[in-house]
Amino acid sequence: MTEGPCADNGQSCQELALPDAQLQYWPEWLNAKDAAFYFQQLLDELEWQQPELRLYGRSVPIPRRQVWMGDAHCSYRYSGVSFEPVPWHPLVKQLTEKLNQQTGHEFNAVLLNWYANGEDHMGWHSDDEPELGQSPQIASVSLGEARWFELRHQRLGMQLKLMLQHGSLLLMAGDCQHFWQHRVGKMAKAQHGRINLTFRKMIKIAK
Repeated sequence: MTEGPCADNGQSCQELALPDAQLQYWPEWLNAKDAAFYFQQLLDELEWQQPELRLYGRSVPIPRRQVWMGDAHCSYRYSGVSFEPVPWHPLVKQLTEKLNQQTGHEFNAVLLNWYANGEDHMGWHSDDEPELGQSPQIASVSLGEARWFELRHQRLGMQLKLMLQHGSLLLMAGDCQHFWQHRVGKMAKAQHGRINLTFRKMIKIAK
C-alpha cells in the first residue's frame, strides 16, 4: 500500500496495490465536523427500512437498515427483490456532487446502510449486477464508528482488511467486482452506529 495525492486537491490518499483491482482510500475525505453533521442529519431524517431478501428459498430480514436513493430510472434488483429509488435527500445529493468532482465519475444512485451496532453486518458479495455495467465503479463513504471492511479474491485466496474511518472514502474500480468479494462482518467491540453510503452509476437495461 502506497500513499500519494491520488488527485490534485492535496488530500492524503492511499493506493492499495491488489491484483485484478484498483483501490484508492482517502482516510479523511470529510473533516470530523462535516462527517458528524452528515451522520446525524441522515440518521434523523431518512426513512430507514429493513427489507427481506430471498436466501436459500426463504425470506430473511437484512441484518441492518438501508435506503436506496437515486435518479428516477435507477431501479435495482438484489437477491430476488426489486428496489425503486427514493428521491434524493439534499445532503446526499450534495455529497454525490462532491464525490463526482473528486473522482471524475458520474454516480447517480447510492445505497445507504445503517449499522446500529457491531451485531449489524453485511455478508460476502460483489457489486456486479447487470444494472451496474461492465466494470462497476463503487465509491464508499463511511460515517460514524469505524468498522473493518474485508475483501477476498475469489480465485487467488488473497484477503485484505481495512478499517474504514469516520469521514473516509474508498473507491473500488477496475475489475475489482469481477474478482473480489467484500463484506462488513460483525464486530463485538463496535458499540456505536455507522452509516455507509455506497455510490454507483446505474445504467438502463434493455428489456
